[in-house]
Amino acid sequence: MDNDAVLAGASGLVGRELARQWPGPGRLTALVRKPGASGPTRPLVAEQVVDFTALPALPAARTAFCALGTTIAVAGSQAAFRAVDFDAVLAFATAARAAGVRCFAAVSALGADAGSRNFYSRVKGEAEDALQALGFRTLLLARPSLLVGDRAALGQPVRRGEQWGHALTAPLGRLVPAAWRPIEAATVARALLGAAAEAGPGVHVLSSARLQTLGRTR
Repeated sequence: MDNDAVLAGASGLVGRELARQWPGPGRLTALVRKPGASGPTRPLVAEQVVDFTALPALPAARTAFCALGTTIAVAGSQAAFRAVDFDAVLAFATAARAAGVRCFAAVSALGADAGSRNFYSRVKGEAEDALQALGFRTLLLARPSLLVGDRAALGQPVRRGEQWGHALTAPLGRLVPAAWRPIEAATVARALLGAAAEAGPGVHVLSSARLQTLGRTR
């Protein structure tokens, strides 16, 4: 069976949804730190256990999805956060480029900016710049707002910022601009899968509002 795509970050909200929604017809290889991290077994999804600090050569693929990410609170320090959100992201992208990937889709964050005074936003922006420098034919940079999903069901710590943000904006519904409105992880995954299948050459920055539109259930 052809290997259509490779995924890093399959244990997270968006990554798990990417694996769940993968439409085929080829196979999706999910890089994981431990078996079963990508969720229930699926016919078109195969796991490969790896060490993200020493990635092996990846299987040849046309598309790569990167949903790696953490928070400073979970990581424990700024250095540990950067090791995931910059170092691991860049290592995966470099290995994907070597494997012949032409379309690379990465989950970044709202406000990503290499010039930001905010450490989180700055690292996200620096990662985006580093990805652009690798020269993928097509680069998709998704910048979702607060993600909505059941992290506890994935065995992950609940992110209080996401909970508070959702609680504050939910009563206002569509009065909140789409660019700032919390977004379902399933919507982000659906948008990325669609964009990866249709986007032409170049760098495409997908705002949270654009992700809302692309990820609508048809």
